[in-house]
Amino acid sequence: MSDSKSSSSGGVGAVSLPTIVFIVLKLTGYIAWSWWWVLSPLWIAPLSVIAIGFLGLAVWLIYQAVTS
Repeated sequence: MSDSKSSSSGGVGAVSLPTIVFIVLKLTGYIAWSWWWVLSPLWIAPLSVIAIGFLGLAVWLIYQAVTS
């Protein structure tokens, strides 16, 4: 007898919600931002992850250099 449970979380994520709000505000004329800024949550989040990864790599490389 298998007792496997499947869980899926639906809903809007931390990146999707501001993007949707900004698009709606842009299309309704409430903001006059460039489309680059309207869609910024889509590119700022991955760039932040990449930057943190590079920072972690730099710290690790410095640690390796100091302990060698």
